[in-house]
This record gives sequence, C-alpha cells and structure tokens, in this order.
Amino acid sequence: MKHVYEVIVVEGRYDKNAVSQIVDATIIETSGFGILNNKEKITLLKKLAEKRGLIILTDSDKAGFFIRGRLRSMLGDINVKHAYIPDIIGREKRKEAPSKEGKLGVEGMTKDIIIKSLELAGATFTDEVTEEQIKSMITKADLYNLGLSGKKDSAQKRQTLLKQLNLPERLSTNSLLDVLNALFTKEEFYKLSERGLEY
Repeated sequence: MKHVYEVIVVEGRYDKNAVSQIVDATIIETSGFGILNNKEKITLLKKLAEKRGLIILTDSDKAGFFIRGRLRSMLGDINVKHAYIPDIIGREKRKEAPSKEGKLGVEGMTKDIIIKSLELAGATFTDEVTEEQIKSMITKADLYNLGLSGKKDSAQKRQTLLKQLNLPERLSTNSLLDVLNALFTKEEFYKLSERGLEY
C-alpha cells in the first residue's frame, strides 16, 4: 500500500473507509456540510495544511463542489491541493438508489481511479513507511504513558489537551492519534508535553 504524505480530506465515513483501503494516509472527514459551521475543524485543517499539506477529495456532484469551494475560500490555496474524480454514472453498492445526480461518489471509485486522482493532484507518494518514520510515530502506548488513554482520568486529560492544542473536542482517541502524528513527531510531542502541556 502506498503512503501519502499529505492529509486527505473527504466528505464522509464511507469515503474515508474506501480511501483508507487504497492508501496509507491521515484522512479527515468533513461530515458533509457539517464542516462549514465547525470552526474547530477548520482550525485543525489549517494547522494540518501548514504542517503537511492537504488534498481535498470530494464527490463530483454539486454538493461535493460546493463543499470544495467553501473549503477553498476558508483555507486558501497555500499547501492545499485538489484531487478530482471523474463523472461516472452509477450507484454505490450499499445504496438502494443512485444519488440525486446519478453519479458515483468517492466511495464508489476503483483503486486505480483514486490513485490517478491523487497523482494528478500532486500527492507525495512513498511505497512504504520507513523504519525511521515508524519509530518517530506517536503510538497508543505513548498516549497511555502520558496518561491520555487507559487510565482513570484519561478522558479529562485528552479534553484538556484538545483544548490546549485548539483541536475539535469530539476527536476520538484514534482520530487524536492520527492528528498528533500529522502535526508532531514522537520526540516533538514528548518535548511539548515536558514543556508544559498541562493535562
């Protein structure tokens, strides 16, 4: 599986699931139009764009282009790339009827189409994550060691951390791990913790 350096932004969980089976990347959902009123998530996307760059991959229907356009105006074009899928008429397997416009969304695209779309957007691919990259990743064990998971007051400590880093309060532990790895190396995160993140 190819690794994509940039953070990929998709509309929903089915898109995230489909893309995560094709590439190894940090993938953030917009929750459809929900992103447009979510200042915390927009702030998070700005941070991720600065640190790693973003690739916006939305459906090719009217709603997908609307979300993409609004994100473009909110985030600007600095470190933001746009991946487009082709207009393909059809119905996703999980749905009983086609979408309003009758087009397949990101979740209905083949592996080759997703890869080609990311390539055309200028995604930074590597064939595999190196041993050095693996060693520098923050793990669930690190979250446990820092009291952010698996302990009595871990949930409260995570909420404090999310607030201090100006991250959305509803991030799950797994999502938090993805975001932390997009923003920091293990060494940077431990240093940040030592310097006074009080959770």
